[in-house]
Order: sequence, then C-alpha cells, then structure tokens
Amino acid sequence: MTLPPLRAVLFDKDGTLFDFAASWAGWMAGVIDTLSEGDTARADAIAWAVRFDRAARAFHPSSPVIAGTLDEGADLIRPHIAPDRAEGLADYLLESSKHAAMVPPVPLAPLLQGLLARGLVLGVATNDAAESAHAHLDAAGIAGQFAHVLGYDSGYIPKPAPDMLLGFAARAGLPPGSVAMVGDSTHDLLAGRAAGMVCIGVLTGLADEATLAPHADLVLPDIGHLPDYLG
Repeated sequence: MTLPPLRAVLFDKDGTLFDFAASWAGWMAGVIDTLSEGDTARADAIAWAVRFDRAARAFHPSSPVIAGTLDEGADLIRPHIAPDRAEGLADYLLESSKHAAMVPPVPLAPLLQGLLARGLVLGVATNDAAESAHAHLDAAGIAGQFAHVLGYDSGYIPKPAPDMLLGFAARAGLPPGSVAMVGDSTHDLLAGRAAGMVCIGVLTGLADEATLAPHADLVLPDIGHLPDYLG
C-alpha cells in the first residue's frame, strides 16, 4: 500500500517516537517507590490505580496512563498517597517525567532528516506536557526537526479529541487531509480520524495490531517503516 500524497507527518511521542515500555516502565517503578515511602500496601494501591505490574515492571495494556495526561495520572495516584505528597503531586510527576530516559525504536535523526528532505512538515502532538515533550526531544537531539510540538497543556483538548491535530494543521497552514497522524494508541487514531487525517498505527506502544487496525489506514511495526509507504 502507498499512502496518498502527504504534506506533513504528525507524530505522537510516547509509544511512537519512543518505545513506550522501554521508556516509561522504569520511571513508573521509581515513582511508585518514591510516593509509597516504603509502605508496600500503598505501593500496591498506586500500582493498581495505574495498572502497573510491580513484579514484572510492566504496564497492563489497559493502563489509563498510556494515552492519558499527567493530570489524569495524578488524579489516579492522589487518593493513595500521603496528604503532604498529594499537594505537589502534579509538579513532581512533571519534573520527574522530564528526566525519564526515552528509548527510540529506531535511529530518529536520519529518519526525520529523510522525511524533511521530502519536503514534509513534521510535528508532535502528545498527551504529555509540552515542557516534558520538549525536554525529551532535546535529549534525543531531534527537537529542531519539528515545526510544532503540542502537548495536552498547549491550549487544546487532549486526544482522542481532534483539537490538537487540527491546531497543528492550522499552524502549518495545511489542510488536515494532507497530514498523517502516526500513533500507537486508539486515542491517536480516533483523533486522526476525527480530524480527517491519514491514520497510521505503530506497534511500539502496548496496543496490538488487532486493536489499532480498525482505526488505521495502515499499521506498521515502527516508524522506521514509514518511508517505504510514502508516495
């Protein structure tokens, strides 16, 4: 399959530009250890709230934090931690997430440079905070490849609403139908479909092909395969 002519590619971040499990499992384990303060029952309660297997150090595919925002994650965790921790929880999650070690599924710089060489405008639309997204892209050495980086706190309703995606298209001065939304979750693909974009799923998150395929024009093992399908 060859995709229709495109003028831009909009990437989700976690699970797409970066492998979700490899990037975030260790961070979540550390968050639980810090917030539980040595209380095993409290640690188990936090882990259950975010659907994280502490023994396996792995997220369950149904975890609401996979495609959710940091604020949504904080709301899940807050009832299970000490009151003095709860007040600054959102700030703690943001600051610690900025330093999470992101693991790309493929070498990103040459891939993105190749897409730019085709004349494509590149962007990021993530349900992570914009500040955290910029930190991760900077650390990976690819921040300069993206014309626009939008987070859940950039003034748009988060995915699966299409607002962030339409905002990117407007900023880029392009019709939505000329943009491909690339993501690892149904949140990404539902947003892309509602925005009228080409929808491409990737399997570097926790969703499998059977979950993504009904909502996607194409499902790829990872973003490294994207150039093979560009017209």
